[in-house]
Amino acid sequence: MKLSGATILITGGTGSFGNRVAARLLAESPREIRILSRDEKKQWEMRQEFPDFRYIIADVREPDALYRALQGVDVVFHAAALKQVPSCENYPWEAFRTNTQGSQNVCEMALRSGTRMVVALSTDKAVKPVNAMGMSKAMMEKIVCAQNQFAGQTTFCCVRYGNVMGSRGSVIPLFQRMIEQGLPLPLTVPHMTRFLMTLDESVDLVLHAMTSAVGGEIFVRKAPACTVLDLARAMVRKYSRLGEGHPLETVGIRPGEKIHEVLVNEYEMSRASEDPTFFTVHPEYRARADVGRREPGEEYTSERAERVSSFEAISSLLDQMGRVELYT
Repeated sequence: MKLSGATILITGGTGSFGNRVAARLLAESPREIRILSRDEKKQWEMRQEFPDFRYIIADVREPDALYRALQGVDVVFHAAALKQVPSCENYPWEAFRTNTQGSQNVCEMALRSGTRMVVALSTDKAVKPVNAMGMSKAMMEKIVCAQNQFAGQTTFCCVRYGNVMGSRGSVIPLFQRMIEQGLPLPLTVPHMTRFLMTLDESVDLVLHAMTSAVGGEIFVRKAPACTVLDLARAMVRKYSRLGEGHPLETVGIRPGEKIHEVLVNEYEMSRASEDPTFFTVHPEYRARADVGRREPGEEYTSERAERVSSFEAISSLLDQMGRVELYT
């Protein structure tokens, strides 16, 4: 699958991923990039930097609007989602309608429109989910990855992320604003761990999936992890005028949160292949003879992943994160 000369649709395209992937896609000489979202304000803001894109105000909950937007589209990057854990806990039906039902609509309309490829964006919260956001995304993965059991010209796959640094809703822009205002940084549980991935790495994962998918896979990029406490300490040392004297405040775990996140669970590990950068979870209906056996219970988690804890290591990742003003 090549992007040169292709027409690309990004659902939820005014979000963190959409802004970053759009800039990368321009280098591939696509025929057209279409940005679909519900928010005209964010579309206006994005248009200032990318005036040549086609902007479509529509909702993935509406199949007819999706069908019209998909006419002539070769590749869909499906990033539209409700992803804030607290709001999805309060309104689980809304999370289902966008994350699950909306994804089913994308699949159906892509098939009907003759789209060549759909890459859907998922989250570590979809693995062994404990909250409404994760549950709705887990069903999204099942819906998308099931499509290639059947005959059709569209290839479907998913990518799964941990925490994307600097993205809308990430704790890093929140900490930065609070540091600037001299406010204490709220820590849920100090030893809570999270994966750390830059937006550019998230784009790399999508492009890897697009060029590697046979159909039905979930692609995962390996990433380092750190504790919330180590991240907060590094950020106050790096950004606060008070340095390490900047106050921290433990506020307790929020509803629907985990202490550690899982990117590949033990059931998926039994059908996953890996290289130094990526895991590929192959669908159950397409068994791979070359997938090696794993130790029972082996998982890829933020607790067991490569751990970054020093100021130098975390500071380097923050430098790689790049600007965040478009994503907050």
